[in-house]
Amino acid sequence: MKIKQVSLETVCGVTSKLPESKYPEIAFAGKSNVGKSSLINALMNRKSLARTSSVPGKTQTINYYNINNMLYFVDLPGYGYAKVSKSEKEKWGRLIERYLATSKMLKAVFLLIDIRHEPGDNDIRMYEWIVSKGYEPIIIATKSDKIKRSQKDKQLKLIKDTLEVKPGTVIIPFSSLSKDGRDDIYEKIDQILENND
Repeated sequence: MKIKQVSLETVCGVTSKLPESKYPEIAFAGKSNVGKSSLINALMNRKSLARTSSVPGKTQTINYYNINNMLYFVDLPGYGYAKVSKSEKEKWGRLIERYLATSKMLKAVFLLIDIRHEPGDNDIRMYEWIVSKGYEPIIIATKSDKIKRSQKDKQLKLIKDTLEVKPGTVIIPFSSLSKDGRDDIYEKIDQILENND
């Protein structure tokens, strides 16, 4: 996958009508501070088109990035951020639910999990919810540069076991610093697009 052209095309808040896409969509879901914006920027070869922040919970909208006029990366709001009110969290949750339940062009969901930690309740719920909507999430184990190589297999097994992933689930370790894992993600996106044709 070669990304030549990207633009932030649509931003949807809680009350916005979701756009009718003419291109396939790949959605990115993950807890606040899991490195979602960093991953999307790394895939788009842009430093800061997706806003990264030292303050978690920055993405409070659904952001549609047009890739090469043939595909959308859909950045979903980060979930599970402790410092926002319960009602605010519920609003974001409903926004994510509405998107997953109604998008006609959604082809795959990448679920980001921090490789350093056991997935939390929110991660488990999100995984189960994506599966219940008929998708098989591709797990991106972010921040892989933050652990020793010798720990990687143990941490990946912890993610698999905690989420109770379906057999054959793809898990890709990724580092936004070294870009390790990016080619594997590109390859997966190419497969998704080929299957869509």
